[in-house]
Amino acid sequence: QVQLVESGGGLVQTGGSLRLSCAASGRTFFGWYMAWFRQAPGKEREFVGRIKWNSGITNYADAMRGRFTITTSYANNTVFLQMNSLEPEDTAIYYCAAANQFPVSQSEYNYWGQGTQVTVSS
Repeated sequence: QVQLVESGGGLVQTGGSLRLSCAASGRTFFGWYMAWFRQAPGKEREFVGRIKWNSGITNYADAMRGRFTITTSYANNTVFLQMNSLEPEDTAIYYCAAANQFPVSQSEYNYWGQGTQVTVSS
């Protein structure tokens, strides 16, 4: 059974940092696209960034570029989201997702995690 399990969320003050983890299990994800999304209260889920596991090539949403970094640990089958300079606007549930082909839309992701809450206080 394929599972994506996020962890690392919590409460942090403005300007602080958090590192989220997404533990992937149930199959090999080498060559897959692993992404982070987030959904704030009352808003639609939005793209944060993406990494292709075998190449390490990343893409980020404009609002996160320079503050957020996605990395992987193939040995541990884990994807990380390092978030720096956090702002109250970053408060959201953060989700990990996996796609076996280049994803053009959210619907093309094959697997999703359950999410982890990040709250940034002002």
